Amino acid sequence: MRKILILFAHPKYEQSDVNQALIREIRGLENVTIRDLYELYPDFSIDVQQEQELLFEHEVAVWHHPIYWYSCPPLLKQWIDLVLEYGWAYGQGGIYLKNKYIFNAITSGGSEEVYQHNGRNRYTMEEFLRPFEQTAYLCNMRYLPPFHVGGTHKITEDELNKQKLAYKDLILTLRDSPEITFPYIQKP
Repeated sequence: MRKILILFAHPKYEQSDVNQALIREIRGLENVTIRDLYELYPDFSIDVQQEQELLFEHEVAVWHHPIYWYSCPPLLKQWIDLVLEYGWAYGQGGIYLKNKYIFNAITSGGSEEVYQHNGRNRYTMEEFLRPFEQTAYLCNMRYLPPFHVGGTHKITEDELNKQKLAYKDLILTLRDSPEITFPYIQKP
């Protein structure tokens, strides 16, 4: 059974019904650690050593966040900048994350349709997430496809229920499967 670290960053968590539902669905699962970065570090003063120790202890990490201006909220960016240090995560001596899995679990107000080449945002969500993929590559990690819940401003209760169960299924699959293969989850 793999250990999974959820690095959750949402500066307005109390206003996000979708993220609340996703987190509630996986909270309390065995071998799943949820780190609410805005709760832990409201002053942005990140305990780098503690975060590195947690990353080292887990086989799978998840950057769980809403899309903010086609990227992540500022505290998650700060976390990446500080925790993924040269000589620890990458570069000479940077071996501590080698072969660990990581992916983005993201929410967006915009639907899947607006994240297309012919859509309002002109690029796919995967294209907007390339910096995360490259970060994983630099750290010798295995970057998995993102989990995306789009259209959060107009999501129905039925769709939200499907998405939170799909997220839980993904986390359980990554935790329990002997091998991680693709596709590792079917969209509802």
